[in-house]
This record gives sequence, structure tokens and C-alpha cells, in this order.
Amino acid sequence: MGQSIKLFIVGDVYRDRVVPPSGITARLTGFAAAAMAFLAVFALALSLASGRLAARWGDELARSSTLRISAPAGQMADQTAAAIRVLETTPGVADARALSSDEQRALLEPWFGPELPVESLPIPQLIEILETEEGYDAAGLRLRLQAEVPGAVLDDHTRWRKPLEQAAARLRLLGIVAVLLIGATTAAMITLAAQAALAANAQVISVLRLIGAQDSYIAQAFVRRFTLRALAGALVGTVAGGAAVFLLPSAQEEGGFLTGLGFQGAAWLLPLLIVPLAGMVAFFATRAAARRTLRGLD
Repeated sequence: MGQSIKLFIVGDVYRDRVVPPSGITARLTGFAAAAMAFLAVFALALSLASGRLAARWGDELARSSTLRISAPAGQMADQTAAAIRVLETTPGVADARALSSDEQRALLEPWFGPELPVESLPIPQLIEILETEEGYDAAGLRLRLQAEVPGAVLDDHTRWRKPLEQAAARLRLLGIVAVLLIGATTAAMITLAAQAALAANAQVISVLRLIGAQDSYIAQAFVRRFTLRALAGALVGTVAGGAAVFLLPSAQEEGGFLTGLGFQGAAWLLPLLIVPLAGMVAFFATRAAARRTLRGLD
């Protein structure tokens, strides 16, 4: 096994002469592998970032809720205090606090500007609820609030969390599909390049057959040359793609999803898998193309 790998890497000087060392097929194979590897790095980064985004959205929204109280100005303070008492005695609620006027103004500022007169507008009072790991019974809490605080409406963020998580999951799936399509496109382009090289060397192949060379011997020359070209191109494309991802802005709260596309921690090792995978795709694609083309030259 080791001897076979060594022979594959070092090559056979006589057999390698069957394949032109340069030309359009060489440039096409190297460029295709480099371009596809570059795109695969970004597709992989998008897939991983979508997974992190889904986890962050789920964690942030799953353990927090909002209670909205709508009542006349004279009853707002009493209903807010009653709602706080209900929440403090509810199992699964870790903390509950009413947002101040400044905090509510900050929430509305992106839509209405910084000069919004919160105190003079009939804006509902918001209460932030933080849950424990076990969580609380939303249906039971709604029944208690309906009886004790008629103007309270509980929003457990379910209607916000599920669509966001679904969108992030679909983005992650899209990244995986993109990687698979990139691999299939690479295989198709290398197959076409190998077939073109075999057809261009049809006369040389005929002479080799006349002197006793077997098709497996001829095919191995093409497989080795195109696999090494794909490996070299994929290495260049992976390094370039990794450098481009590294230069992207790091994750920031203000920037949201668009600033968190880079790899994190051990995930930086994943793009290294693109190079051997590209070599495997080139190996099997070229071998299949060589066998098919050689049978057609009989």
C-alpha cells in the first residue's frame, strides 16, 4: 500500500509522457479546482455560521419572555405590581422586572426617533421575564394573569423564535447543498478535461497499445496527473478562501449575522478537508473518464 502511494506521488517518467504536462487541460483542471475550493470555503463558512446563528437565537429567545400590560394610566402601576407578584410566585420564572421609560424609549427609538415622549403616550408597560432552565408553564401562567391582571398579555417569543430558527436551519442546509454542488461541478469539469486530454492523445495511446501497454497502465498516467493538478489547485483555492474569510469582520452584536461568517476555534481545521476531498473527486472522476474514453478508442 505504501509503495503504491509512493509510486503514485513520484510517478513513472515513461508513463507520465502520455499526458501533456501543460496546455489547456492543465490550466482548466487547476483553475477549476482552485475556484471550486475557494467557493467551498465560503459555503462551509455560511453553513457553520447559520448553525451558530440558530443556536444563539434559540438560546436568547427560549429563556426570555415579555409581558405587556395595557391599562388606563391610573391603573397601570397597580396592574404592573400585581403582575410582578404573580410572576415572582410562578415556578420556572427566574426574574421579572418592569422596563423603565428610558428602556422602552430605547426600544422604540429605531422607529420613532430619540425624542419620543414616552410618558405622554398610551404605551403599554413591558415586563421582562427570565426563565430558569426548566422553564415555566405558559398556559397556566396565562390563566393566572387573566384572572388577576386582566390587561396583561404574555408573549413567550414562540412566534418569533420558530421562524428565525427555521430560516437559520435552511441557510445551513443551503450551505451543505452548495458544497455538494461544488463537488459535482468539479467532478464534471475534471471529467471533461480528462476526456479532452485522452482524445488529443489518441494516436499516442494507439502506439502504446501496439507495443503491449495495457489500458490500466495508460489510465493510471492520466489519473495521477489530473489528481495532482486538482490537489494543487484546491490547495491554492483553500488558502485563498481561508485568507478571505479571516479578513471578514468578526462577530459583533450590532452587525448581527453579516459579521459572524468566519470560522471559530477548531472549525478552522474543516477547510483543510477540502483539499483531500478535491483529490478524491479528481481521482475517481478521471479514472471513470479514462476507462470510458479508452473503451471508445478501441
